[in-house]
Parts: sequence; structure tokens; C-alpha cells
Amino acid sequence: MKRFKNETHGQRHTMGHGFGGNRMRPIPEILIASATLALGLSCSAHACEFKIGAAGPLSGAATQWGLAIKGAADFVAAEVNQKGGLKVGGETCTISVVSADSKYTAEGAAAAANNFASLGVKFVLGPIGSPEVTGMKPLATRNKIIMLSDSYARDAIGPRWPLTFHMGPGPAAWGDPIVKLAKEKFKIKKALTIAPNDQAGTDVAEVAAQVYKKNGIPTTLEYYQRGTANFAPIVTRIMSDKPDAVDTVSTPPGDAGILVKQLRQAGFEGVIGRLGGPGTQEILRIAGGKDVVRNFYWFEPVYVDDNVRKLQDEYRTLLKAEPPENNFFYLFVAGGRALTQAITAAGTYKDADKVAEALRGLQVTDPNLGKGRWIGKASYGIEQELSLPFAIGLIENGEQKPDQRVDAPSDQ
Repeated sequence: MKRFKNETHGQRHTMGHGFGGNRMRPIPEILIASATLALGLSCSAHACEFKIGAAGPLSGAATQWGLAIKGAADFVAAEVNQKGGLKVGGETCTISVVSADSKYTAEGAAAAANNFASLGVKFVLGPIGSPEVTGMKPLATRNKIIMLSDSYARDAIGPRWPLTFHMGPGPAAWGDPIVKLAKEKFKIKKALTIAPNDQAGTDVAEVAAQVYKKNGIPTTLEYYQRGTANFAPIVTRIMSDKPDAVDTVSTPPGDAGILVKQLRQAGFEGVIGRLGGPGTQEILRIAGGKDVVRNFYWFEPVYVDDNVRKLQDEYRTLLKAEPPENNFFYLFVAGGRALTQAITAAGTYKDADKVAEALRGLQVTDPNLGKGRWIGKASYGIEQELSLPFAIGLIENGEQKPDQRVDAPSDQ
């Protein structure tokens, strides 16, 4: 704090204790220069830094999804910092990451949101499950935290939550081309969807069933208690229903792998579908491999080409580790990059409302994933859903086929 208009840092330490008989002694210029240099060094040592949160399940059957989110946050921060920081107003800022295990539950996500708020975090990548998003949205809204989430719940985003963004559309946007391909390829005439009996499962299963029915495929809906380790009773019902395809929709990869394994052990010969998100490698690992799964079609959030593989190499270079296996990783990288652009455009890392406004107006073209668009008006009443090119994955007679690329879907 300045005491006198022309007082320098050095002069304060050479004054007497009163104004009367004490005179300021002259100070050599070299000492003033040294003091000024010291102040400059002190300011640079306290450069701008802000935190971004990473929220997702880091334990349990959905761990792959949480690791994908954390990996994306770590990468986005490392990418910014490696380039010398992020320009925000008149500052250059570095980014650090705070991660939280939201445990695929509303309670876990609420606890994570409170922790982020206590640490002053204004931007969060994740969470991903509908229970998590439901638990975090009110607290994020109250504490002015931007959420870049991914949930297929019917109320995943909306005008009530202006700071909650969606990092990928649900089956209502991209399900149709997948079902059309599967119907043609595997001659599907009857389908069954299976998902957990909570909002995360029922919302997605109902939307997926509508996509099948729209394509002339009658569909039965089946549900199970989340955390089930033995699907034998459900497998018995599925076998009795005799579907041509069983779609695991939003079932966590660990659970889906167990279900598929037990279905094959029971003699199910039909095709396996997945209109609820990736997890193929984990499903194959638990089920027993491609020969066991045999015929399988699924939604891949990202079409992996050479440009996306460059992102994998960049991750290895920056973080000295292998990138997460789950392709949600790429979606959250694209979302995180868009967020940093919005922060720069808004000129603030403290005002979430201004950053959200900048994010809504951003023309998203990711250097690795391609051109995207904001959609969501038809499904949610607000255009805060980031749509990017995606892919259809396919295993046919135990052989994995090349993914098929589909342009970024629009509202239907």
C-alpha cells in the first residue's frame, strides 16, 4: 500500500518514525533499480493459475468412463501449459487439474461439486452418468460452475441449467444410422434393450427402443438392479423372449461384459448391440474376446483416423503415459479445448456466466476431431449439446471391421 504519492518501495524502509525532525536519506540509484527488479520478479512468480475439475466414476464398473474424463482434463491442461499458458484478458494463465471420484451416484457427484466449490473451481469436465449429472447440476448452478457433462437422461441439459453443457448427443440424434446398418447387416426382426432400473438406464433404454421401433423392429425393455453380478434370471427371461438382438444401451462396460458372457454361455446366438456409449474393449475382455461376442454393433463417439491418432501421440509426449482406452476421452478433449477458447474470448476465468455465453457462440472445429455444431434445441430446449462426427463400430463373425464414419448429427 502506498503511503505517499511518490514513495518507492525502497524509500519506505529509509524513513524515520515521524514527519518532524526525520529526513529521508538519499538512496543510491542502483539500490532503487534492484528493488524494482525484485518487485518484477515477485509479480512474475505469482502468475495467474486456475483450476479445472474432472468428475467421473474412478471406481466400479464405469471406471473406464471416469478415467477418460480425467485423462482429457490432464491433457487439456498440459497442452495449454506446454504452449506457455492461456491468454485471459491481460494475463497469461496456467491450468491445474482437480479430480474427483463421483462414483456413478448422485451423492458422489454432489460431494464432488461441493469440493470443487470449496476450492474455487469454476469449470468441470464431467460427470458422465445420469445419476451423477442429476446430483451435480443444482449445486453447479448455485455455485456458478460450468459443467461439460455427458448424460443421456431426458433432462441432461435445459434452460433451467444454463451452465450445464452436453459433450455428446444421445441416441435420439445418432441412433438411427446405427440401427439401419445393424438391421441390414444382421437381419434383425426383434430386439431387446437391457439397462439399469434407474434414471440413467430407463431414459436411454426408452429412447433406444423408440429408434428400433422407428425402423420397424419391435423391442422389449428389460431392466436390472445396478450392481448385479449374476444375470442368470435375466438371461433366462431374455432367452424366453427370443430376440434377434440384445442391446446393452447405457449398461456400464463391466456389467455389459458379464451379461454378454452369461448370454453366450446360455446359448444365445443373436447379435449384441450398444446404443449407449463405448466400452468395447472392456466388454470383450470380460466376455471372453471377439470369438465369444461374435456379432456386435455399437456407437463410437469418435471416428478414429490418422488425425485422431496424432492426439494419442500428443498425449504420450505430454503426459508420458498411454491415453485412456475409452473413446469418450476424445469428446472431453474437444470440450475442454472449446472451454479454453471460450475463457480467452470472455477475457475471464472467474465469471462463469460470461464464459458460458462465449462458449454458446463458439464455432467449434477441433484440430483432431473435425467440425462440430451446437444442437439440443429439439430435445432439450437449449442449444448446448456439442455434436461431432462419430463412428459405427462393428464385429462380424468374430472379426472386427473398420469403423464407419458419420458426420456430426443435427437435431431430428
